[in-house]
Amino acid sequence: MLHRRPSAQAWHWTLPACAWLAGLALLQQCRRLPSEAEFAAVVVALLAALAWSLRRPHPLAWVLVALLLAFAQGVWRSEARLAESLPEAWEARDVVLEGRIDSLPSAVLGQGGTPGWRFEFALDTARDLANEPASSTKLTLPSHLLLSWYAQPGEDAPALRAGERWRLTARLKRPHGLMNPHAFDYELWMFEQDLRATGVVRPGAMSRLNEAPWWSLDGLRQRLREALQKRVTDPSSAGLLAALSLGDQAAISRSDWALFRNTGIAHLVSISGLHVTMFAWAAQALVGWLWRRSGRLSLWLPTPMAARWLGVLAALLYALFSGWGVPSQRTVWMLFSIAALQSAGLRWPWPLSLLAACVIVTAVDPWAISQAGFWLSFAAVGLLMASGEESAAGQGVKAHLKEGLRSQWVATLGLAPLSLLFFQQISVVGLLANLIAIPWVSFVITPLALGGALLPGLWVWAEWCAQALMAYLRLLDGLPVAVWSLPVAPLWAQLAGLLGGAMLVLPLPWRLRACGLALLLPLLWPAPLRPGAGEFELLAADIGQGTAVLVRTATHDLLYDSGPQYAPGVDAGLRVLLPLLRAVGVERLDTLMLSHRDSDHVGGAASILAGLPVAALRSSLEPEHRLLVGSPPHTRCEAGQRWAWDGVQFEVLHPRAADYDQGLKSNALSCLLRISTAAGRSALLTGDIEAPQELALVARAAVASLRSNVLIVPHHGSKTSSTDSLLDAVAPQIAVVQSGYRNRFGHPAPPVLARYQAHGISLVNSPDCGAWQWRSADGGWTCQRELGRRYWHRRPRNLEAPDQVGPWADSEPGF
Repeated sequence: MLHRRPSAQAWHWTLPACAWLAGLALLQQCRRLPSEAEFAAVVVALLAALAWSLRRPHPLAWVLVALLLAFAQGVWRSEARLAESLPEAWEARDVVLEGRIDSLPSAVLGQGGTPGWRFEFALDTARDLANEPASSTKLTLPSHLLLSWYAQPGEDAPALRAGERWRLTARLKRPHGLMNPHAFDYELWMFEQDLRATGVVRPGAMSRLNEAPWWSLDGLRQRLREALQKRVTDPSSAGLLAALSLGDQAAISRSDWALFRNTGIAHLVSISGLHVTMFAWAAQALVGWLWRRSGRLSLWLPTPMAARWLGVLAALLYALFSGWGVPSQRTVWMLFSIAALQSAGLRWPWPLSLLAACVIVTAVDPWAISQAGFWLSFAAVGLLMASGEESAAGQGVKAHLKEGLRSQWVATLGLAPLSLLFFQQISVVGLLANLIAIPWVSFVITPLALGGALLPGLWVWAEWCAQALMAYLRLLDGLPVAVWSLPVAPLWAQLAGLLGGAMLVLPLPWRLRACGLALLLPLLWPAPLRPGAGEFELLAADIGQGTAVLVRTATHDLLYDSGPQYAPGVDAGLRVLLPLLRAVGVERLDTLMLSHRDSDHVGGAASILAGLPVAALRSSLEPEHRLLVGSPPHTRCEAGQRWAWDGVQFEVLHPRAADYDQGLKSNALSCLLRISTAAGRSALLTGDIEAPQELALVARAAVASLRSNVLIVPHHGSKTSSTDSLLDAVAPQIAVVQSGYRNRFGHPAPPVLARYQAHGISLVNSPDCGAWQWRSADGGWTCQRELGRRYWHRRPRNLEAPDQVGPWADSEPGF
């Protein structure tokens, strides 16, 4: 086949391709989607730019067309997806659903260790339970749901299998994720996965309508998972093999995921872009080697083209077999577009080919551009392509080994800035881990895991190989400094770091590479902002139903409570607080104060103590409490305790020493902490005190000692707290409720809300606000759900907010 030489015209498509990506990136920054009039204006501008480009072709015209077309089609598709949202009126109501289990059910544990399943559900029909069976009126609900099904106490989890059709009763709600600075956006993930509602299956009448057909892919994957779990006895190995062959990432335990992240190979364990690409390249090399040995096949179809397309086919089959996840879809489209360009005889430079693949992938999935996996996948492939241009010409084993080592070095070093950008950590041992893990997983474990579908005996070999890999990773993870975590750097430092990382690994003169190292320094050593001397900041984290408040002064950090435990092995400390503390630059806690023993206040404490140095612990816990065993130096909270940090005063107001001997319940022993500055700004953190303790506190304390600008609402807004006496004595300008979205306790209670309104106190509720931050220096405060709001996020309800954080009404200007 004749190939055309690269021409300057090929590079003319670079700017329109970049404009396409810029249009989608612009859409993902919108706080809301355009109105009908605004969208009409975008379409008119698009048609005008298209007419200009057809009449007088000009690069700028095509740039405008690409930018506006990407934005407009993204808006149109986003509107269609948002239209499938669960109506608010149907939240927390029982509905009868009929449909198909659309994923491999993953085992989960509910509160109290109740076993259960989580699975995707493709909905066929839905009816109101209240009108069953008399009414046959069908409800219009989202077609794709994420459901959880927990066993009843004393029972086993129900047997669920992928591909089965069920009739069941569930209570649904709209997707709602915790909103904290620099945290994972759960609502964006749900939006991209087209999961427009979540729900819990209710006990009651339910039935399996039919099993998965024998020929269905879901049924085949389910049978293979069951066969693999029977054959492979080691849980860690079974989880790894299921993830690599079937895309069942939920089969990997949380401890193993932590091991993979710490050693920098998590991208290999998930069916990621790099993994699918490596699999396709391996298949391409094998097909090419075999194809060349047949003269007839080589004459019928040239070996390079056959190897190229069969490699893409292998990637497609692998992606389908492993669940056809979004990262796999992106990678298959990327490989397809590159193969199509090469087969068309377009000898485009690799950056342009990769850019074309980006356009095709984002045309299929406009929201991919917001995912870390998208950038990591394309960056990894681009780095490997760039490295390949400097490949050794020799064909011997030594030359291939040298080039393989160099590729691993390039990929590990080049992806480090992106890892810092997305995850605020890099694995120091990642190079050593990937040096063995990439070829071992890609060319040994994965083929054996897939081959076990035909020859189950191969799974035994795969288990041995997986155990050897796990032992090697645990050895690396045990080294003194296996992971390097850094605070989030400013935007300019992030951009400079990305440019510096690319300059270090690209085939450039060494002088330019040295400049790349200099550009990396602001990303590697950021200087987090802290309050000035004599001032403090509060950060009430969004942790669901519970309390966790970070107090920061110029050089000290205190964490008041640690949030709840969500399920066995999963708590707010591990999932929310440790990543948040590291992101804002907290390397150690000077004090961890646990107000009382309730699980929604101390549920994450064990994770905090294990994951971060803590200098001192203050609490009202009983001496024999498990958290005090081997803990840092402990001081029991008693009224009258005082200390000062950086000119900021801290005072414990409750409980009194005598309260510990009265047999009071844990809420009554909550540690009350008041923080104040010399300028008169203060905050009161109240735990779960109730009306009797509030009245006693007001009776014995001077009014001036209770006055505070900020009040963390007692007991999450329970009806048993927030008395008029306390509100009169404290007289806060703003009160903050830390509660869970649609929590079962009904916090904050309507009478309490009315009481705060009657006192003229602005009230902020964490489900509507997300993480709440307040500065004593100027009294200003912000809500993370407002600062980071995007069009896919749930709209806050009835939140009072000052002008400084922008309007909350749907009619806000701009998008």
